[in-house]
Amino acid sequence: MGAAMRRIHMGNALSAFGLGFTVPYLYVYVAQVRGLGAMTAGLVLAVFAVAALVVLPFAGRAIVRRGPLPVLLAALVTAALGALILGVASSAAAVLVSASLLGAGQAVMQPALATMIVDCSSAETRSRAFAMQFFLQNLGLGVGGLIGGHLVDTTSAASFTLLFAIEAAMFLLLVVVMATVRMPHAPRIEDAPVASGRGSWKQLLGNRAMVQLCVLGFVLFFACYGQFESGLSAYGVEAAGISTSALGTALAANTLVIVVAQFAVLRFVERRRRSRVIAAVGLIWAVAWAVAGYAGLGHGSQEMATAAFVSTYALFGLGEAMLSPTVAPLVADLAPEGMAGQYNSAFALVKQLALAVGPAVGGPLGASLHAPYIVAFLLFSLGITFLAVRLGRQLTEAQDQPWLAKSRVVARGGAPVSADV
Repeated sequence: MGAAMRRIHMGNALSAFGLGFTVPYLYVYVAQVRGLGAMTAGLVLAVFAVAALVVLPFAGRAIVRRGPLPVLLAALVTAALGALILGVASSAAAVLVSASLLGAGQAVMQPALATMIVDCSSAETRSRAFAMQFFLQNLGLGVGGLIGGHLVDTTSAASFTLLFAIEAAMFLLLVVVMATVRMPHAPRIEDAPVASGRGSWKQLLGNRAMVQLCVLGFVLFFACYGQFESGLSAYGVEAAGISTSALGTALAANTLVIVVAQFAVLRFVERRRRSRVIAAVGLIWAVAWAVAGYAGLGHGSQEMATAAFVSTYALFGLGEAMLSPTVAPLVADLAPEGMAGQYNSAFALVKQLALAVGPAVGGPLGASLHAPYIVAFLLFSLGITFLAVRLGRQLTEAQDQPWLAKSRVVARGGAPVSADV
């Protein structure tokens, strides 16, 4: 990989490391350490989602007009400011304002970094680049959460101030690192008319394959990431009697599978149809939900229930490792020339919607209606398979299996082989 891609991957790792430092402890910090109560803590988590939903529709247009690097630098400074204020905030108003800055900055980083990966990669290297991004994000989150957990002290607000200061320092360090990136030339819409934002969204919504991918993406994030720390964990505690330490083990198993299996999985999926890989993920996740059903409804021993619950998270990790080199490159390949930023932002917006709706629906359902919860999300997983197969009918050969399309172009354009060789 080139110098630009190395810096981009460093940016992904450092931003994830900073997030891992603070995100797991936000609720405790606001509700207990600052003494602002559970209601304010819940509002802070909601503000993160709302801020992302507000800024992402504009982020895509900004990336198209200005390029991903200036947008990323602005997002990093905004997030650093939010983290610094959050570390010293003692009132509900200050906490909510800082959370909105931090949430907006974090949300814009995702499509900006994804667009930089698109601009610095080719069709042949894109899957591996996004697989590396996902690997480093999970590694950064895991390491950040582990170190942050040893630094915090719920009896000391100063320990949390240090935590948020380190997160802000990570973002500012990223500003320095990313400012040195030399981006290759990519098409930009510099002199777009005022109505171009509306027109670009209209163009995106007219792309049937992209609309179907967004619907599929919503179900993917709703049925997986939207349940990790809400519905599925509530179900594990209430239905399966899972302890908090076992829940931590399950989350660690998910990250471990991703980190260990990512590049082995990459070799398997990069030569297969993208739509079929996504369809296979739906089937794997359906098995995961069935295993979760056994954990809470199978009337086995507590040891068996715990093992099944941990296996559920591991199976989700396997599916995630298959999606990382598949979905993001597909978004990029569906985007018209110069519009990758708009498409990445639209898909990030769909992800944020799913992550906002998922816990709201799954949390109460998983805590009280155990069997309906499992059945519903098993069906959602099978729905992923159905939607992926349907999406495959809308994709061109180059979009669904780019490696095959490339090999055919080379075969047609290559020099003829001499008869006496």
